[in-house]
Amino acid sequence: MADPIRFYFDFSSPYGYLATFRIEALAAAHGRTVDWNAHLLGVAMKITGQGPLLNQPMRGAYATHDMTRMAREFGAPIVMPEVFPLHSVAASRAFYWLKGKNPEQAVAFVHRIYQAYWAQGRDMRAPEAVAAEADAMGLDGGALREALATDDAKQRLREAVDQAIERGIFGSPMFDIDGELFWGCDKFGQMDRWLKNGGW
Repeated sequence: MADPIRFYFDFSSPYGYLATFRIEALAAAHGRTVDWNAHLLGVAMKITGQGPLLNQPMRGAYATHDMTRMAREFGAPIVMPEVFPLHSVAASRAFYWLKGKNPEQAVAFVHRIYQAYWAQGRDMRAPEAVAAEADAMGLDGGALREALATDDAKQRLREAVDQAIERGIFGSPMFDIDGELFWGCDKFGQMDRWLKNGGW
């Protein structure tokens, strides 16, 4: 069986959010699965010297227009949250805690947090907010809330981010297809052709 497509995202990324609307269909069309991986762009930015895209002069205005245009194309609701960028450590720790227990629930959690933040504009920084979303999904939000403060949860996220950096992951979304990296929500057509042709 072919390796999964490794999908790297940050909950603070509007383009990461939009990618969730297409990545599963792309993978399924080529007999692949998706390996979901939360990432912290803030860590990568310390290496690249960049700052949050939407806060950059000129580029930020364009990106805000572009993400809303792309959202219409993808059929995805989107709003500009009052709190930006999102400090996504709590959500990312929760994701990996869930992924270790039930990967399918972890994926559903990604969709839930992204919807809360990018479709509804709600502040998802606090562990309590993250746990409340888990409760709303029928999960044990209390257990999740307690887990977020453990050394194990902190270490899992730290190791995941370190491994992503080692792979060359610096943005959201980024995709690893058999070792070939693709950056951006505009790469779905190219990735589709790559998967069909086995590269070029």
